[in-house]
Amino acid sequence: MADPSLLSAELEADEEEEAALRRLLLQVTPDPEEPPRPGPARAVTPQPGLCVKTRAGGNKVFVNVCHSPEVPPPPPVSPPGLQRLLREPPGPDGGFRIPMSLGEPHAELDRGGRGCTAYDVVVNSGFFRTLQADPLYLEFFLTVAMEGLSEKYGVELELTGWRVLQNRKFLGSISAQNIRARPRPHIQELPGPPDPPQFVVVAEPSAQDPQVLQARVHLPQVEGAGSLWLGLSEERLLLLRPPPGGAAAEGPPGRQGALLELGLPLPADPARCRARFRRRSKVLTVTMPLRV
Repeated sequence: MADPSLLSAELEADEEEEAALRRLLLQVTPDPEEPPRPGPARAVTPQPGLCVKTRAGGNKVFVNVCHSPEVPPPPPVSPPGLQRLLREPPGPDGGFRIPMSLGEPHAELDRGGRGCTAYDVVVNSGFFRTLQADPLYLEFFLTVAMEGLSEKYGVELELTGWRVLQNRKFLGSISAQNIRARPRPHIQELPGPPDPPQFVVVAEPSAQDPQVLQARVHLPQVEGAGSLWLGLSEERLLLLRPPPGGAAAEGPPGRQGALLELGLPLPADPARCRARFRRRSKVLTVTMPLRV
């Protein structure tokens, strides 16, 4: 593991950089060893939002984008992150998810009285307001939603050439959808372990030609670098709070109270790694050159 003296503090941060870092932070949590059991489903009647016209095999298809507060919202993503996702959308195992409910296809009639197919997609109500205000986010969402419908129902929806209908919020009639209820917290006397911090890991200069990994961890409860212990190996980053009395200088504290334990996708060179904690933004930046 790397020497914890690699960790240094910086008192001030540029306001523009601070805002950019805050926009970049995504809510990412380590994969659990066992997936949680899905909660019970409940019938929810969504609210109409907007209607999108596209095609599948030359036939008209309409996608009704509806919304309900019962659907959880996705994590935030920055405008540069959206542009990257539009250029290179994540695969099935990608790290960014938009919770949505994809309804069954239903036969309808278009404005000219001709038969067509419609699908209902339900998202979080707050997230829907974001889609209305941000055309870039709407483009990304519709790409993801149409890909999901195509995969689920075996159709080839056209991902380009779609358009949002100006005078129609919904085609057909709104039906209730079964949406998994959010798990309710159990009442307990003892508090559980703290939530893992928000973080993002990027490759520089690019994901195609990575030379350096940079991890940015948001630590709003940390006052300074002196209250952290950072360990690095070729394969792992470990962030801990040292025990009282400065015992971190004698060796790493136990992992039981680890703030973050992160497996690295590429082997780092611990001897060349550096870290800096910015007091104003509460962001720890760990720069990890890759082993040659």
